[in-house]
Amino acid sequence: MLVLILGGTAEARALAAGLVALPGLRVVSSLAGRVADPRLPVGEVISGGFGGPEGLVRWIRAHGPGAVVDATHPFARTMSESAARACAATGVPLLGLRRPGWSEGPEDAWLRVPSLKAAADALPGLGDRVFLTTGRRSLPVFAPLAGLWFLARSVDPPEPPVPANVHVILDRGPYTVAGERALIAEHRLDVLVTKDSGGELTRAKLVAARELGLPVVMVDRPPAPGGVTQVTDVADAVTWVRDHAENHTG
Repeated sequence: MLVLILGGTAEARALAAGLVALPGLRVVSSLAGRVADPRLPVGEVISGGFGGPEGLVRWIRAHGPGAVVDATHPFARTMSESAARACAATGVPLLGLRRPGWSEGPEDAWLRVPSLKAAADALPGLGDRVFLTTGRRSLPVFAPLAGLWFLARSVDPPEPPVPANVHVILDRGPYTVAGERALIAEHRLDVLVTKDSGGELTRAKLVAARELGLPVVMVDRPPAPGGVTQVTDVADAVTWVRDHAENHTG
């Protein structure tokens, strides 16, 4: 049985590794192609997206997967909605694999906001030197804030418009608490802006912010598409695929 993984995350790579070890499965991982040098999963890989739900419908009908797993980033709302629409149209079982979001502790100072625009609106008054870790595509939202200084971290260089006072660091996790503390101190940062992506690769910045007393503007993740079974653990996703493979062949 062919399994299509919509990937790009650590969970997607772990899922691909778990599935290729199972007999009778062919695993294809799809990457959106937004990162110039992505970490590749084991198994077959296609890149560049499908061209919306209609393109994914065409791919499904041409290749006949027995199951699809949406293991994209929790903020990849467009892709998740396209997967839900395409699988509903073709009758292919779809599973969502989304890692849990982060939880605020008693010593944290978080301000939860519903969008990047709300995060930008909340910044004046919280701090003048901003640690911005919301991805390179988010920088235009913060460009109008001319009175603030930004340290922006992303995997690939951002494209304009960007804030007038911005210093960009090209890096990718995992990060350490010691490294994040040093970065905050070096650049005299006084507020952190991030998305509720969850996971361990980038959690260190939250620990460092708590230890140094920085407020955190946390952008809430969009809701998962309705009607799609969701799991948060890779092992549960492997079980789901194995069960569907048994039904597919049986």
